[in-house]
Amino acid sequence: MKLLVRQLRSTSPKIRSFNGSTCLTKRKVCIVLTTRGNYAKMKSVIREIQDDPRLELQLVLGGMVVLEKYGRILNTPEGKSLPVVRTINFVIEGESLSTMSKSTGLAMIEFSTAFDDLKPDVVVVIADRFECLPIAMAAAYMNIPVAHVEGGEVSGSIDESIRHAITKLAHLHFPASQEAALRIERMGEDPATIFPVGGTSMDAIRELNLDNLEPVRQYQRDYGMGPLIDLIPGQYLVLIQHPVTTEYEQNLVHINETIGALELLSMPTVWILPNMDAGSDGINKAIRQFRETRHPNNIHFFKSLPIECYAPLLKNAACLLGNSSSGIRESAFLGTPSVNIGSRQHGRERGKNVIDVDYNRQKIANAVTKQIQHGPYDPDYIYGDGQAAKKIVQVLATANFKVQKAIAY
Repeated sequence: MKLLVRQLRSTSPKIRSFNGSTCLTKRKVCIVLTTRGNYAKMKSVIREIQDDPRLELQLVLGGMVVLEKYGRILNTPEGKSLPVVRTINFVIEGESLSTMSKSTGLAMIEFSTAFDDLKPDVVVVIADRFECLPIAMAAAYMNIPVAHVEGGEVSGSIDESIRHAITKLAHLHFPASQEAALRIERMGEDPATIFPVGGTSMDAIRELNLDNLEPVRQYQRDYGMGPLIDLIPGQYLVLIQHPVTTEYEQNLVHINETIGALELLSMPTVWILPNMDAGSDGINKAIRQFRETRHPNNIHFFKSLPIECYAPLLKNAACLLGNSSSGIRESAFLGTPSVNIGSRQHGRERGKNVIDVDYNRQKIANAVTKQIQHGPYDPDYIYGDGQAAKKIVQVLATANFKVQKAIAY
């Protein structure tokens, strides 16, 4: 099937008169950030919206970014300067399947109230986390157009179902790859609403000095847990392993296999702690047991990292291991060797820099060793070249939204 991507028809500027003068009515664009990763993805988009006289930014924070245990973004100097119009608490403690479901319901209530107050013209929903579905539902139910970033991809976990559900609720689509764009069209979405712009996180990475690890070293001195490790380019690992909700009972066993691989490898490692999905309690339990019984002297733990630290850290790592989408997206853009563990990223389009392995400590260690021996790969722009934000904002400013959707085949 050939994808036909067309520009949406521009709307005429709305004119209001005040004391005989006229002015443009800005289109209100509401962006909801729920994770540090979402902020990295939207940072360039936020800046472009702020610089566009046709648009007004409404920035809403909720979920992980407002909770201390996940590295509350408002505690950082940059976070304190964000133009936030609303913060929303909807996460129920426990990180179980039941609490994840209940948090989803609470998010639906809270975001409905926020949208009723803010009255945005369009709500931007990012990717496929569990809390993104109630955000899209609340907006769609209230006849507010939804713009979906990073739809159309394939993966494991509950993310797979959530992502495609949001696609069917969305009125604009900003997929990160051509393959994802084709998949959205095959789901019955109007080709005129599909814009394969690339991954937005690459925009932020492209602007950074990736050879400078000093900001990361300083961040390590100020934040995180565990001993300080030497961050020598090509001589340390980065680990990010999130729970897989559809393998809820096995998350503790799976992370112990990864821990076993770390012990076999015995390399300096930066470990970024898991997200708030159901099953993260099992992963965090294993980490606590590991730290208390083994006392590793070669691992430093972070709740999260700003993109200004994460990007050079990833660029200069010997290998990234775990199951984060960063091992598929950003690692390809940077050419960083990646070992993807388990099913969480199953089916997602990937570059030559990725080796897939099962939950087995020896296989994980062998794959990491192979990647270290290979060294850096050539950059692969499968998820864009770092120019997504301007394209997204131009569409947001000019789109002729139609709330009533119709299947396109």
